Amino acid sequence: MAQNENVAALSAAGVSVWLDDLSRDRIQSGNLAELIETRSVVGVTTNPTIFQGALSQGHAYDGQVKELAAQGADVDSAIRTITTDDVRAACDVLAGVYESSNGVDGRVSIEVDPRLAFDAEQTVAQAIDLWKTVDRPNLFIKIPATEAGLPAITRVIAEGISVNVTLIFSVKRYRQVMGAYLDGLRGAKATSHDLAKIHSVASFFVSRVDTEIDKRLETIGTPEALALRGQAGVANARLAYAEYQDVFDGGAHTSTYTHLAASGANRQRPLWASTGVKNPEYSDTLYVTELVAPNTVNTLPEKTLEAVADHGEIRGDAVSGTAAAAQEVFDKLTAVGIDLDDVFDVLEREGVEKFEKSWEELLSATAGELAKSGDN
Repeated sequence: MAQNENVAALSAAGVSVWLDDLSRDRIQSGNLAELIETRSVVGVTTNPTIFQGALSQGHAYDGQVKELAAQGADVDSAIRTITTDDVRAACDVLAGVYESSNGVDGRVSIEVDPRLAFDAEQTVAQAIDLWKTVDRPNLFIKIPATEAGLPAITRVIAEGISVNVTLIFSVKRYRQVMGAYLDGLRGAKATSHDLAKIHSVASFFVSRVDTEIDKRLETIGTPEALALRGQAGVANARLAYAEYQDVFDGGAHTSTYTHLAASGANRQRPLWASTGVKNPEYSDTLYVTELVAPNTVNTLPEKTLEAVADHGEIRGDAVSGTAAAAQEVFDKLTAVGIDLDDVFDVLEREGVEKFEKSWEELLSATAGELAKSGDN
């Protein structure tokens, strides 16, 4: 099977294409393997919302739920077993990619319980436990970039565990995330972990920024405000990439990483998350074609992946050298009355709340299925 030309061009431009979805049906049907062969997919991300959707549809989990009910499993342990089994199986599907990319790609992410987002100690404990349970070298543990998450990231990296830092919305928080990663690498080095085996990505959310800021621009309602709709998400990501280059790619603050790289350390790649377009007035490939840059990851919902395959125009690096223009967009947003600090605070809080809600729905649905199976 041949790779799609548009997605292959995206990959050739330095963007690792990851699928933002996972289900047992997708694994068992061979669909995931097919996407690797035809859509240049080299990784998978999951989150509580994705798992909630997977478990609520179809019958792929019925047999396992019935077995777990017979064993007397409680709802938390049942979810843990089901989700880690799926992630382990997906890791195995992507094992060849992991080997051929020397560990850079072929990754599958699983998130710590979102209810722990503000508890560093429990986040670290669960991250270590998930790493041991899945027991695959191509796993990423997802930890949210809350204030409590930052020290947890450092400690988990220091344990030699690869981390996908999620729910990053602001450049300010992104700088802190990169610092947490480098601190973790120093800790790992001090305890003789092989730095070459530790990988990390920083998941910078894109479309949600436009959704929140567009809403505020429409409330302001002036021509100047309305003209800025749909620009903030891409500008924010481009500013983040400039920070990445500053720390990892030869910028003024690269010296710390260079010292660690001499011991085998890998750069922490930016990952563009939330790249499904929410506003139908915008191009459905906006957050892909406008964020092409070397050493990045774009995690795409399947709908967006297929849109890129069908009509995405990949024109090479669209990010390097754009920081000044991106900053102009932010200056204009501030000038028309957008409180950017408040925007990012709201997005982080709502991001955690959305994942908590999905997790609670997952708990409720699984409890119902366990009860039903136990009655049969």
